[in-house]
Amino acid sequence: MADIVSVDSVVKRYGELVALDHFDLHIAPGEILGLLGPNGSGKTTAINCMLQLLTYDKGSIELFGEPMTPARYDLKRRIGVVPQQVAVMNELTVRENVDCFCSLYVPDRKLRQPLVEAAIDFVGLEDFIGFRPRKLSGGLLRRLNIACGIAHRPELIFFDEPTVAVDPQSRNAILRGIQRLRDEGATVVYTSHYMEEVEQICSRIVIMDHGRVLAQGTADELKRMISVGERIQVEVDRMPDELLARLRALPHAITIEVEDDVLVCVCEASPHNLVDVLRELTDAGVTIGRVWSAPPTLNDVFLEITGRELRDGAEAGR
Repeated sequence: MADIVSVDSVVKRYGELVALDHFDLHIAPGEILGLLGPNGSGKTTAINCMLQLLTYDKGSIELFGEPMTPARYDLKRRIGVVPQQVAVMNELTVRENVDCFCSLYVPDRKLRQPLVEAAIDFVGLEDFIGFRPRKLSGGLLRRLNIACGIAHRPELIFFDEPTVAVDPQSRNAILRGIQRLRDEGATVVYTSHYMEEVEQICSRIVIMDHGRVLAQGTADELKRMISVGERIQVEVDRMPDELLARLRALPHAITIEVEDDVLVCVCEASPHNLVDVLRELTDAGVTIGRVWSAPPTLNDVFLEITGRELRDGAEAGR
């Protein structure tokens, strides 16, 4: 099937700053695509160009197989956007908010009513339809934000940090809801600072920085791209400097550090890493407590590919 989103060699400049540098992105129908990047990497600029909220200098963007332009309202009606900042009207009730946003796409009240009811039920707000936003908890407010963005049943939905500052129960409900939207035929673009969420729901992940795609693939494919193969953690009673030096000299060691009486060994892939580390500790007479060994995480992938943690940097220029 043809791609729902086709972005080819898009360049976007703000004066001397190149926000998008020949940016490419292709999304197939039914994907939940995780779009990751440090603050200032160009994620929001890329999304705003796709939505034609920003003009761009070079390249082409097609949505649903058609050229996307500011005047393509027929295509825009097929898109839903759930922004990071909650965007609802405080003077309206839950039902009135969802109805108001849905009316932008579906002017006929009779056609709109079942859509509004379905969206409210979908996010679990049926017991709060008469509440105004200021009476809702943070998690319920996020759910209302989602209902307003999906009530017109869009085929392509952009979620920008939809679970920021919500409780675990609401977070799980939101993630299950996004997967249900995919199961019902929607294609989703998902941005988040929570790596575990991205790994849980995204079928494919794109990591970008400096306006370019640095890597893409499934979570497992991305993990195989990096040098980190294993993270070993061992509770220890002491850690002499000479022992640290021996551990750092092990053939597959990448970093060896001690954090609050826990030895943290980041190693390349090897079947003998744990045995080698424990042998050195035992030979040195160090008392060993609990031991953990885990494969690389998506955060390890992000850090190695971009060279910085996801939360680093200023928010401006996203």
